[in-house]
Amino acid sequence: MAKKQLDEQDRKILDGLAKDARISNRKIAADLGITEGTVRSRIKRMESEGQVRITAMTNIARLRNPTLAYIWVEVERSAQCDDVAQKLAEVPEIGFVGKMLGRFDILAITLVQDNAELARFLHSKITGLAGVRRTECSLGVNFVKHDYRMSRIVDV
Repeated sequence: MAKKQLDEQDRKILDGLAKDARISNRKIAADLGITEGTVRSRIKRMESEGQVRITAMTNIARLRNPTLAYIWVEVERSAQCDDVAQKLAEVPEIGFVGKMLGRFDILAITLVQDNAELARFLHSKITGLAGVRRTECSLGVNFVKHDYRMSRIVDV
């Protein structure tokens, strides 16, 4: 069965869920002028096709002193990039791993409380991995906007 592309109604349903994942299907249906069954079946289809995943997330605004750490990783040889990326993806404290184009091969993102914690984390979990040549960190210290709804695709 071919996956259906998200249409305008799907996107409106997702907008409602993005604001409050616990919103009732009945409330979404009332807001959109459609039936509750339509909302329920569309959400079920989008989940079963892997187009959406409904989950709870930690609110970083409630952390004591959150510092978003961008860990840029350069690998020894480009052939090792997949292996290093996979090893980083297995580290539970890392929330994002992506292979990049540019100066560094991989970007890993995690939250830490302070620079000392970041240093301990780097030395214990990352710099010792086979294939890691060097790392460089950038720290996000003042969150102007932090929207977990990164899955919102820009329509071009």
